[in-house]
Amino acid sequence: MQTGGFQHHPLMRRTLAFSCLFITGLWVSNFAMYFTRMGLAPSSVVDYYRGSEADFKPPRSAASMLETSHGHLAMMALVMLLLTHLAIFAPYSEATRRRLITAGFSAALLDEGSGWLVRFAHPGFAWLKIGSFFALQAVTAALLGTLAAFLWHAAREERRSLPRRSV
Repeated sequence: MQTGGFQHHPLMRRTLAFSCLFITGLWVSNFAMYFTRMGLAPSSVVDYYRGSEADFKPPRSAASMLETSHGHLAMMALVMLLLTHLAIFAPYSEATRRRLITAGFSAALLDEGSGWLVRFAHPGFAWLKIGSFFALQAVTAALLGTLAAFLWHAAREERRSLPRRSV
């Protein structure tokens, strides 16, 4: 991996392409899940986490949030590990790669933690929840775009290097 030899291995590119497809599905479903529960208004975030008497919604319990966080933390660690690890090999400057890695993990952590802050610290953290959700989605899209461009470029280079068959 360190020398970039995986770029020329078609099975590795196939594996990465399918991973990219699944993570894109995760990305799309993340939008859908967010907007089925909350909206862009901070009050919708507060109502989701702290409950709403007007809508007869109870506040989220610590136990249910812990169960959700348990799965999310593991999943986001693996997704960010995969995507940022591959971004290390992208033709970006060292500073850009550092920013992508830091932004990916930070946005994922803030997205998960901000719900806890809204629920148990202060409703004012609703803005952080909205912002970190969109930051996570943007960074994930950028990392997925980087991976997709890499896969497309590597496959194109391989096709160029193959001898042409005469008919």
